[in-house]
Amino acid sequence: MTMPTTATGEDRRLEGGWFQRLAWTALVWGSLGFLAWVPFLYVAIRRGLPSDWTAVGAFSLYECVIVTMTAVSDTDDADAYFGVTFLTALVTATVLLLFAVFDRKSQQPAPAYGAAQANPYQQGYPYGR
Repeated sequence: MTMPTTATGEDRRLEGGWFQRLAWTALVWGSLGFLAWVPFLYVAIRRGLPSDWTAVGAFSLYECVIVTMTAVSDTDDADAYFGVTFLTALVTATVLLLFAVFDRKSQQPAPAYGAAQANPYQQGYPYGR
């Protein structure tokens, strides 16, 4: 028996409601952008697309650059660059988390009243005779 190890097509969807999207965004803003890579790591592990891993790498690189830049800089010009970089990263992470990363939940229509539904417990012989 073999098991598929990679998801393809429809299986690579990662549905998320607005509460989940807002919770991840609150984490990014609450940590002042230092944990911006965490929601993207979650998505990359769950969905496994190369673009998701690229987002994890980009926000991890952002984290390394910001920490290094704040530790090394001692001029006022660096503070302005830090502010622009900081706000750009926060806005980018927010837009991605709210509108681009998660797929919309699929709406399945309710069955019509009186329509025959599949019975998960089949009647008859239990061993397929």
